[in-house]
Amino acid sequence: MNFFNVLTLCCGLAFFLFGMQTMSNNLERLAGGKLEGSLKKMTANPVVSCTLGAVITIAMQSSSACTVMLVGLVNSGIMHFSQTLNVIFGANIGTTLTAWILSLSGIESDAFFLQMLKPVNFSPILAVIGVFMTMLAKKERNKSLGNILVGFAVLMYGMSFMSDAVSPLADMPEFGSLMVKFNNPAIGVIVGALFTALIQSSAASVGILQALAMTGSVTYGMAIPIIMGQNIGTCITAVISCIGANTGAKRVAIMHTLINMLGTVIILPVYLILNAIFHFPITNSPIDAMGIALCHTLFNLLATALLMPNGKLIIRLTEWLSREKETKKTSEKEQVCMLDERLLRSPSIAVQECAEYTVEMCRLTKLTLEKAMSLFDNYDEAVAQEVVDLENTVDLYEDRLGTFLVKLSSQALSQKAANEVSVMLHTIGDFERMGDHAVNIKDVVEELREKSLFFSQDAQAELNVLTGAITEILSLTEKAFIDNDTFTASQVEPLEQVVDKLITKIKAHHISRLQKGECSIVMGFILSDLLNNYSRVSDHCSNVAVAVIEVEHNSFDTHQYLNNVKYGSDEFAEIYKEFSKKYHL
Repeated sequence: MNFFNVLTLCCGLAFFLFGMQTMSNNLERLAGGKLEGSLKKMTANPVVSCTLGAVITIAMQSSSACTVMLVGLVNSGIMHFSQTLNVIFGANIGTTLTAWILSLSGIESDAFFLQMLKPVNFSPILAVIGVFMTMLAKKERNKSLGNILVGFAVLMYGMSFMSDAVSPLADMPEFGSLMVKFNNPAIGVIVGALFTALIQSSAASVGILQALAMTGSVTYGMAIPIIMGQNIGTCITAVISCIGANTGAKRVAIMHTLINMLGTVIILPVYLILNAIFHFPITNSPIDAMGIALCHTLFNLLATALLMPNGKLIIRLTEWLSREKETKKTSEKEQVCMLDERLLRSPSIAVQECAEYTVEMCRLTKLTLEKAMSLFDNYDEAVAQEVVDLENTVDLYEDRLGTFLVKLSSQALSQKAANEVSVMLHTIGDFERMGDHAVNIKDVVEELREKSLFFSQDAQAELNVLTGAITEILSLTEKAFIDNDTFTASQVEPLEQVVDKLITKIKAHHISRLQKGECSIVMGFILSDLLNNYSRVSDHCSNVAVAVIEVEHNSFDTHQYLNNVKYGSDEFAEIYKEFSKKYHL
């Protein structure tokens, strides 16, 4: 074992980690946030939650990444820490798949088909296919699949490099004497935990152990405690990620660590006692890569079987270990749009959570405008104050969502996710401005009350027609945005043109009444202010609808779109005609 062997080992570890990261990122893109999004809906059934945790971990190729994601969800108030318990059990099981894939390297046979099962033999084929898919594929899904294949090939060659680098250790007496010390189970657990915590990857740690096992110097008795330690060490990533988080998020990391430690504390003594009684013959037998994968899986399955039925006790113990200090209650303002930056490590679920918050913002904006317009018919100070409060909430959504979306847009996103982020960035400003116009409309009502002024009967009738059109355009915009309904979105612009036509007519009729002395100049100013706010609301609705439509074409050329639909579009003309009949003066 010389200096160059150490360099090869480091290179192999680098390739291994890079390949795993590449696979993880692209697998998550393919998943598109659907698996993670199901977590909030499938936490009631323990078996389903456990299965989902395993699937998510397989997709992410990291139990640590899965746990960090759970920390972010709990810290954002999206999930309660107790809902993550069974998902963590599943994550521990899911992470063992990598060890099974790596164990294929130990296949020894002269048969061609069995030889082709060895990753080092079929990886070059996958790499070539993956490179061609990445270079030539037009669909992003196929490009991501190509990157997964290349990442897998890099990972397997990293494993091969590590195996070649440590192979000289088999002939070193010093290495043999060092390995004897690992017959002490406590040392094995500690070393496994510390090394895994250092590189923050249980898969890589298990991979290195499998590479060492190929020297024939590692026995089952040595490997089992190390594997248990590796399961404890992998919790360090979640522990680090919860620094600065709330109590619930910290409890996720504590619970993950507690599960793996309890598994070791229960299973290891039982194994040692049984071995002392029955003297298992395999204890001093050399372990191979497949044996390590088997021990890794059995440990996690046994730990899950023993601890899952006692989930309530684990939750209570976690709460006792992390007793919440008495602090002032979180204000409603602080609870608005709580997006944890830890979610950026899982961009697909971050996009999904932003989408849900943007939908809430859309609904709040519509509610704010409806309450503001209702004040004309029945003024209520409580409702007027509610309009102001709702508008302040919409402002908070815009501020926090905008900041988070800018950070999210710099992450590696699929084309679909990038389009969703673009729509949200384009629309949250429109929702915020509509909230401002709601307050302006409320102010118009209050000015009328303070000055004891009233619109004439004709003006009020015209405003009722306009209010009906504004109410419908708000409903169409809400449906188009929430359902991503391009057909409904296509109806917004024709109605916006009808609103503009109504406003123009109302202004002309006001001038006519003013000339006849039927209306005052003061009322003219108030009416003009109200009409300008209505006009701006319909304009912002049009902007939102255009964003929904244009994202399908991966473009946000609003002016080009509007020119295309307004001039020479029979569909636009037909919809416009229908709305003109419905809302006419």
